[in-house]
Amino acid sequence: MAQATNFTGTGVAIVTPFTTKGEVDFPALTKLVEYLIKGRVDYIVVLGTTGETATLSKEEKKQVIAHIIKTNKKRIPLVLGVGGNNTADLVEQLKKDDLSGFDAILSVSPYYNKPSQEGIYQHYKAIAKASPLPIILYNVPGRTASNITADTTLRLAKDFKNIIAIKEASGNLEQCMKIIKHRPDNFLIISGDDNLTLPLIASGADGVISVVANAYPKDFSDMVRHALVHDFKTAQKLHYKLMEITEQLFADGNPGGVKVVLAQKKITQPTVRLPLVEPNDAVKAKLKKIAY
Repeated sequence: MAQATNFTGTGVAIVTPFTTKGEVDFPALTKLVEYLIKGRVDYIVVLGTTGETATLSKEEKKQVIAHIIKTNKKRIPLVLGVGGNNTADLVEQLKKDDLSGFDAILSVSPYYNKPSQEGIYQHYKAIAKASPLPIILYNVPGRTASNITADTTLRLAKDFKNIIAIKEASGNLEQCMKIIKHRPDNFLIISGDDNLTLPLIASGADGVISVVANAYPKDFSDMVRHALVHDFKTAQKLHYKLMEITEQLFADGNPGGVKVVLAQKKITQPTVRLPLVEPNDAVKAKLKKIAY
């Protein structure tokens, strides 16, 4: 089983490149994986929200997984997004699917159902019992319409040794600090908000799963690396260098913004799949002006 220390630093929620016809662009995916590894990111998260996983067919998901594993060649750890709002289905998936090639799973809190805290606990308890890999919880109330409270996170962290971390995207710094203060040994707090990564690390968090690092892997991972060794002067320079760009990347939907910048870098096309559309012209113009 992978150790929790593998997931300190910068993880990247990798986008799924599409051609102008909307098909998965595997040459661009190869180029992107190489770009991320060259930029010294610490691990890649496959089939997350940023990967537009909800719009991929089962066959496409298998192909994307196989392609990234083949391209990566075990150079950096890989995390697989395995989440949903049907607990029994997820348990069966974890029991049946071939998870070789991955070092952990990232599992988002159930969306749409709006379960109670006890329901969230029981959901992750079932996943913890079924998963052959370490589990990173994912709290993103802006998408799921429910929050994993600090108390529930701590309960899960203490009750299940294979729940090794949480990606926290609640935007609630006090909640994150409560988890940091009371967490068990070796339980990681991972930022899910790019622009809050520096203050979270300053508070004791362990890294980030980033969207922005798709386009700026070196600068973002360097910022995190400096922050983790308390070189905040250097980290602050990189943080503020990226702050306005980060705001614009999310100004009209994710991953539309980061794909625009990746297109400017000639790595991918800016194509997204419905119901997402490309960012509006004002955002594109702003990104063209400030992106580098």
